This record gives sequence, C-alpha cells and structure tokens, in this order.
Amino acid sequence: MLGKVKTALRVTTDAFDGELSDLISAAVADLQIAGITEPDTTQPLITRAVITYCKLHFGEPADPARLKTAYDEQKAQLQMASGYTDWGGRNG
Repeated sequence: MLGKVKTALRVTTDAFDGELSDLISAAVADLQIAGITEPDTTQPLITRAVITYCKLHFGEPADPARLKTAYDEQKAQLQMASGYTDWGGRNG
C-alpha cells in the first residue's frame, strides 16, 4: 500500500515513509470508525479511499475541500455497499 500511495503522491524518496505509513493507518482506522469492517487495502475501493485520504492529509494540497468531499463520498459509498459493513448484524 505504501508504494501505491507514494506513486499517487509522486513521492520518490523514502524520507516520508514513516509519515505516509501513519497516514495509511489513520485512513484504515477512519474507515473502521465509519463501520467498514476490516478494510482490506488490496480491494480497489478501499485502496482509492486510502489514497484520497493520504492526498488530503499529506503536505499542502492545492484543493483540500475537493479532496475532503471526494473522501467523504468514497467512505459513504463503502458504508452503503454490501460486503464492506455488517450493519444490523448481517454480513454484506
């Protein structure tokens, strides 16, 4: 996942690996708080949400409001998609 995030952010150095790893962990934790059960970072929708979260929180993005809206929409879609939550005690 770190490699995918670095590519998306166009980071070519290892100097930010710790910060990016922390952001990845924070994104996964945020998805879990939102009710996404065991976010699997190999799933394309989870990967895209994590990358968007990292783009929002790394450095000084040119348009943070757009990224925040995009991340919130991705998270909402995951919350409503079968297979990503277990709301009501049922498996997706």
